[in-house]
Amino acid sequence: MYQNINKKLAGIFRNMSHIYDFLDDKFRSLAYQRASQILDDLPDDIRNYIQSGETHHLRGIGSGIEEKIEEFIKTGKINKYEELKKLIPTDFIELMKVQGFGPKTLKKINQELGINTKEELIKALKDGRVTSLKGFGEKKVQSLLKALEVYESSQKRLLLWDALNIGKRLVENLKTLKEIKQIELAGSLRRKKETVGDIDILVACEGKDREKVLNYFTTLEDVKEVIAKGDTKASVIIYEKDRQVDLRVLDPQEWGSGLQYFTGSKEHNVRFRDIAKSKGLKVSEYGVFDAKTGSKIAGDREEDVYRVVGLQWIPPEMREDRGEIELALEGKIHTLVKLSDIKGDLHIHSTWTDGMNTIQEIVGHLLKHYNYQYISITDHSKAVRVAHGLDEEDILRYIEEIDGINKKLGFNFIKKGIEVDIMLDGSLDLPDEILSRLDWVVASIHTHFNRDNTDRVLKAMENPYVCVIGHPTGKTFGSREGYPLSEEIIKLAKETNTALEINAQPTRMDLPDVWIRKCVKNDVKLVISTDSHSLSNFAYIDIGVALARRGWAKKEDILNTRSWEDIENFKQIKRRRLGAKVK
Repeated sequence: MYQNINKKLAGIFRNMSHIYDFLDDKFRSLAYQRASQILDDLPDDIRNYIQSGETHHLRGIGSGIEEKIEEFIKTGKINKYEELKKLIPTDFIELMKVQGFGPKTLKKINQELGINTKEELIKALKDGRVTSLKGFGEKKVQSLLKALEVYESSQKRLLLWDALNIGKRLVENLKTLKEIKQIELAGSLRRKKETVGDIDILVACEGKDREKVLNYFTTLEDVKEVIAKGDTKASVIIYEKDRQVDLRVLDPQEWGSGLQYFTGSKEHNVRFRDIAKSKGLKVSEYGVFDAKTGSKIAGDREEDVYRVVGLQWIPPEMREDRGEIELALEGKIHTLVKLSDIKGDLHIHSTWTDGMNTIQEIVGHLLKHYNYQYISITDHSKAVRVAHGLDEEDILRYIEEIDGINKKLGFNFIKKGIEVDIMLDGSLDLPDEILSRLDWVVASIHTHFNRDNTDRVLKAMENPYVCVIGHPTGKTFGSREGYPLSEEIIKLAKETNTALEINAQPTRMDLPDVWIRKCVKNDVKLVISTDSHSLSNFAYIDIGVALARRGWAKKEDILNTRSWEDIENFKQIKRRRLGAKVK
């Protein structure tokens, strides 16, 4: 079993929540759902909390759930979970993770059609039996089939955040070998694609040390199965996510060319090799060579591999053959935004709605671990009932609490914000009188995802108090593809001085990189936010920055790389344009 068992336990508790939901036990379902979220977000192994007696500090981990955690640690299973699994068709536990396949839907299909497996369900959806049930029209059935297709597709690849965590852990473990001279993640993971297939790791060492390095890798605690092992490469399946990891061993003098080659993308490398060929050069993973004489010109440093072919070094996130090679030939690759450029997080949820931590806890964590100049607490507005959204009276008390904490801090660190819902007609869930009293307004859609929502977004952007559109496409990996974006939105964002959000939640990663690039081209400002619901979520800023870099964003394209004074100026420009009161 891999070292940190939090994810395994979180998965079990998530399944228990789904089963209790199916059994109409809402109280237990919510309790296990919360416990699952807590375990997913813990920064340390739950065993360490138990050993130090610190579990009582984890709100949502009561004595009953703690007993089950201890049972799993001791025995590797939870008896109650084994009992619960017998009360529901096995496939239904997984199916309830799919958008649209809630417990009521599955129970109706089970009871009225006698269906117990995913295979039978898919067949019934396709042959028309499900449409015979009350409330299951053809449109709904097609929506369910599409949701299944999206879910199945998502299971074939890892989310970037999960892949990075696995990859970094393996790299840190391999770094303990003194024989390894250099080590780096490669492939789509180094390019920071939203999803990743296999995990590729490159190392450089002397020829005499290859066997030792490969043996060490294939016998790691994480390794479930060794698929192949040769002189320069080994492939394994690890326990976590049952994912394949490939390790390639290079000679130190091949490091740069090997890193360039195995980073990709395929399309980028084809173009790169064509340019090299036109200049009488041959490029491979072993180096850059004179095509006539065969003499080696470069290979030990990646920067030199690009330089000798006549290109500026290209950041890995840009290497998709989308025009980056042409820029590099002219020496016009600009400096992309960096993690250290971020001055604050502007989308955060607290216990006022569906967050797991108080505002005071959030502030303490961020002041200790992040070099931020400001943050914005942006809890939900009242339309999001499941998150206990705030009404007008709640917001007045919320403002009062934030003012009180800022007073104790001695400076205005916390900006008073809201994530206001965009209603079906494009109006906002709160009146302008309330919105005008807040420092930061994120406007987001949380309903009616299966339609073109361009009209809603456009109308929301015309409100003078909306600073940014949150998670603009509404997509979530594995459950819904999101609604289409429109060039109209880009145009109006520019005209109204409304920013668009790059939401760094691992299951969102929204805006997509192609739309980030369009924003950059059109001088539409962006905000990288974590949409944090717990303290561990703040680390997602890393993949938010990676996504911005894949969209070629510079520091100046991102609003929260600026001082708060500059952000205030940005807000006031919008208010003046739309004729609202300016501070």
